[in-house]
Amino acid sequence: MTAKLEVLTPGLFATVQDLGRPGYTALGVGRSGAADRDALRLANRLVGNPEGNAAVEATFGGLAVRFDGPTLIALTGAVGPARLGGRAIGPNAPVFVGAGEELRLGAPDRGLRTYLAVRGGIEVPPVLGGRGTDTLSGLGPAPLAAGTTLPVGHRVLAWPVVDQAPCAAIPDEPVLRLVPGPRLDFFTEDALGTLLSGRYAVSAQSNRVGLRLDGPVLRRAKSGEVPSEPAAPGAVQVPPSGQPILFLADHPVTGGYPVVAVVAEEDLGGAAQARPGTRLRFVRSRLPG
Repeated sequence: MTAKLEVLTPGLFATVQDLGRPGYTALGVGRSGAADRDALRLANRLVGNPEGNAAVEATFGGLAVRFDGPTLIALTGAVGPARLGGRAIGPNAPVFVGAGEELRLGAPDRGLRTYLAVRGGIEVPPVLGGRGTDTLSGLGPAPLAAGTTLPVGHRVLAWPVVDQAPCAAIPDEPVLRLVPGPRLDFFTEDALGTLLSGRYAVSAQSNRVGLRLDGPVLRRAKSGEVPSEPAAPGAVQVPPSGQPILFLADHPVTGGYPVVAVVAEEDLGGAAQARPGTRLRFVRSRLPG
């Protein structure tokens, strides 16, 4: 079965995403890829795709697409009311689509980003090995717009045998594990304790690059900035305002603000599901290293 998707409306913001383009940091190109990598992997598994196939990442619902042929789809991540051909469908399960049917996503009750996987994967041309949109560098396909047509590929595995994948609910208050950062000496002795004991709210200025957080100020012990140095996903940088920024998928590859801590990569998908106004907190990681 093959199909094409026609975007009727992208909603608030929607892009094509896969697992990114690793290995090009030395050239100034970040990995990028899906903001919630676990949700993307699950969506692909549910339709019998390799986990790295490209899918659609929709932000806060509103996405509507039409399929020109029969196929198999799955929705994961932050899934609200969803209707296919006028009938309600649920998340975290493979769903058959008929030719000409339309899928429409409502706003999720929890979380921010929904993943739509199609059997065979979205087959836009790869750039440096990745098919996803990097909003910071501009690499990859443009964000989706009404009238965009997305071809479906043929990279598949065996047909799925699971009817439903059990998934924990997206928490109201994410808890993110962290380790002290490489520039902790730039801050006062109580800075890490402030970060761990405080509650931070996700700012409306957040995006795929990172979460801007509003909460207790982290005070500096040293003035000035560090020389530009490599930046990693999960890095918690602190600009002069003292309000931390948590880097997500489209983070810059270098930065000049000191990094007070680094969030465990396994927790970044949960961070990426935190919508503006969500409160989150940090705990010290007990993982080795």
